[in-house]
Order: sequence, then C-alpha cells, then structure tokens
Amino acid sequence: MLDGQRFPFTERTDRLGRSAFMLYLPIALTNRSNSVEVVALLDTGASVNVLPYDIGIQLGAIWEEQSLQIELSGNLAPSEARGLVLSARVAQFSPVLLAFAWTQAREVPVILGHLNFFAEFNVCFYRHELAFEVCPREKRQ
Repeated sequence: MLDGQRFPFTERTDRLGRSAFMLYLPIALTNRSNSVEVVALLDTGASVNVLPYDIGIQLGAIWEEQSLQIELSGNLAPSEARGLVLSARVAQFSPVLLAFAWTQAREVPVILGHLNFFAEFNVCFYRHELAFEVCPREKRQ
C-alpha cells in the first residue's frame, strides 16, 4: 500500500497453553486533554469498535454523560455499552475520530471493527509474512 505502515502479528498464548497469531495495533486515544496508548485488536468480524470501561475512565470519560446506548452482541451482549467518540492516532498518520461502544465490561481488549476503524483505514494482511499493513483512507475532495 502507498504510504502505509507494516506491523507484525503478535503471538499470544491462552491459559490452556494454545498459541495463536493475532492482529494487535498500537494506537493512541485522546479525549479532551487525556491521552492513553493502548494495543488494540483488529477484528474484521466486529461490527463496532469496543472500548473497555477502565480505558474510558483513564481518558476522563464520565459514564453518566454518555446518553447513546449501544446494544452489543456475542459474549459482550450482557454488558451495557454507551457511545463515545475519541480522537485516535495510528503510527505517524493524522488523528481521526473513532466511535466506540464503551462497555462496562472490563475483561475485554480495545477492539477495532467496521464501525468505524475499517471505514477510516485500509488494512492489508500478509499472513505468510506474519505482518499486516495499515493505510489511512484517501481524503475526499
């Protein structure tokens, strides 16, 4: 990809000792004057971006001020979630606004999904090289 940046797959071992290569992306999130650097899971099967409760608190977000309720599915279905828009910076690229389902679940990674990470960035997977490349979408004129 033109002007993209490559990242390696990350090997993770679960509590049963099984190993898998995952797509984790370092990303800086900002809410007003608060910033935090996290490693987020790229999930092509996720409909929305997901933010765990503790990260939202670190960013100074106030649960009661978020009025947009979001219904999650899968293993996060029992968890309440609210909409939260944050500024996000990937690598050297310009910051973009990402909408998150900020969940009260705490044992979940930051997840980057179709709404709206994959609308803002193109991602190319090089599985045989254990790498992936991220490139911001071209700005519309």
